[in-house]
Amino acid sequence: MSQESGLRFIDFALAEPIKKAVTEIGYEQPSPIQAQSIPPLLGGRDVIGLAQTGTGKTAAFALPLLSRVDLSLRVPQLLVLAPTRELAIQVAEAMQSYAKFLPGFHVLPIYGGQSMGLQLKQLQRGVQVVVGTPGRIQDHLRRKTLRLDQLQAVVLDEADEMLRMGFIDAVEDILQHTPDGRQVALFSATMPDAIRRIAKTYLRDPLEIRIKTATTTVAAIRQRYWQVSGTHKLDALTRILEVEDSNAWLVFVRTKTATVELAERLEARGYACGALNGDLSQALREQTIERLKSGILDIVVATDVAARGLDVERITHVINYDIPNDTEAYVHRIGRTGRAGRKGEAILFVAPRERHLLRAIERATGQTITAMHLPSIEDVADRRMSQFKDQLTEVLNGQDLSVFESLIADYQRENDVGLGEIAAALAYMVQKERPLVPVESEMTKPMRGDSAGMGHPPSRHRSEEARGARPSRSGSGRGDEVSMCRFRLDVGENHGAQIKNIVGAIANEAGIPSRNIRKVEIHAEHSTVELPANLQPSILQHLQRVWVSGRPLQITPAEGTVSAARTPVRPRPTAVREEPHAPRKILSIKSVKGEHEYKSKERGAGAVKRKRPARGS
Repeated sequence: MSQESGLRFIDFALAEPIKKAVTEIGYEQPSPIQAQSIPPLLGGRDVIGLAQTGTGKTAAFALPLLSRVDLSLRVPQLLVLAPTRELAIQVAEAMQSYAKFLPGFHVLPIYGGQSMGLQLKQLQRGVQVVVGTPGRIQDHLRRKTLRLDQLQAVVLDEADEMLRMGFIDAVEDILQHTPDGRQVALFSATMPDAIRRIAKTYLRDPLEIRIKTATTTVAAIRQRYWQVSGTHKLDALTRILEVEDSNAWLVFVRTKTATVELAERLEARGYACGALNGDLSQALREQTIERLKSGILDIVVATDVAARGLDVERITHVINYDIPNDTEAYVHRIGRTGRAGRKGEAILFVAPRERHLLRAIERATGQTITAMHLPSIEDVADRRMSQFKDQLTEVLNGQDLSVFESLIADYQRENDVGLGEIAAALAYMVQKERPLVPVESEMTKPMRGDSAGMGHPPSRHRSEEARGARPSRSGSGRGDEVSMCRFRLDVGENHGAQIKNIVGAIANEAGIPSRNIRKVEIHAEHSTVELPANLQPSILQHLQRVWVSGRPLQITPAEGTVSAARTPVRPRPTAVREEPHAPRKILSIKSVKGEHEYKSKERGAGAVKRKRPARGS
């Protein structure tokens, strides 16, 4: 089976809570290793998976094995061995996201360098899944602080890497501490003799799955990557869009929701952009592609599935906004450009913790992806000025300007002003909405209200006062007082709305400081939020048309909900308290170096994805 077969995650016999999480994450079709591994692992069979790093192995074993976990037992039932601390954390975080709808589920990453006392406390509280490095797992076995007597399954992830790092004896020792009837899944890029011996010794009649990865990419495509750093992704993308010589762009993200959100934010910044995902009907998909071909759209944000088979001659650039977990997906993505002998550009955004995926892509394709320098503010200014000069030349060569020459001559005589000053004033008027020299807040400041870097359009850059939100009198934001009013939004939990989406949309589109967006409550069919009572009518009218989760906000004042005037604003962490009939969501606002992060989480959730134990984990 392959991605081309039409098989979808919903076709697997996964537990319903796991299917729900996969759907929410936005996964659509499984990669080859996932398609071939999930059914036998669900059936309890041992599996050997031979596939390169970056082919989607984590979901291949996590989804079926999590479906078989007994939540009534708070003892380790699944053990995953990983060669490095980084991979252990990554696998644990992925499992936490897949199990978000499993009540009482807990996963614990165990690795060297972390407090042993902290790990002991969490083990005593009870966990169903342990993900760890061999050395630290051995330490716990020697101390008898880790019980494996009720283990259902063991996963050896990147077994050849554990062999290379000298952990193979530790792996064997750990396997000898596991029950005889446990299931084993072994994943490795290669099969050295030592790994083959372990497979013969500890696996029972395993199904061997070999995945051939793509080995070549189009030579006509120049491949570059930018390491995500302090500048947010959207800022980086808009700088690249401004500076690169291009025709049309295809931007890839992981989920269907992300296609809509990113397309909306690029549109808000003045780009002709559309979304392409699996939820679109065939008619709408064809319409979007036709608009891209005809030049009505310059950018399409797409998922892998939606862009399969797409062949548009105009596409000069492919942006991997989210790095793919599957190396074959990367090859398919960048193959949308550089077709029929044409030149193409492929740019990959890589977070520091995704560097292993970058290396996997380089190994699989046999090509080096070179680092790129993000265009600076000066680069953007130079580009805008060059385009402005080109426009001047085009108008001078192609338009009859006699009427305007007469007008300028009259103005010069009447006001005794030099032609240079008049030309400068006219240039200022023309570029006022899109300054030739970008201001800092337009392209370099962290975006307010969205830690993913979704920001407000630069063409709408105005002062806080002009946008209807009063700036701090003290300049520090401390001790300010703002009269607040409660508003109703026509989007709720049933539509997929999250607090971060609502806060980000309002902060970015209305320019309201994040400290003045309060008490967001998500209900089934609507939401409520408190905003400054002195918002200008034009701001409210604009918010009426802002879309979140595929619906316009349709913001209206909520009856009888004007909060007490002069409510103090404090830039310390705050939370919305849950009343008896309040929605089961809370908003935490965490100040980090002047930015604000918005996180939504379910009350009573299990262990969170971080190194410190969450309260109640």
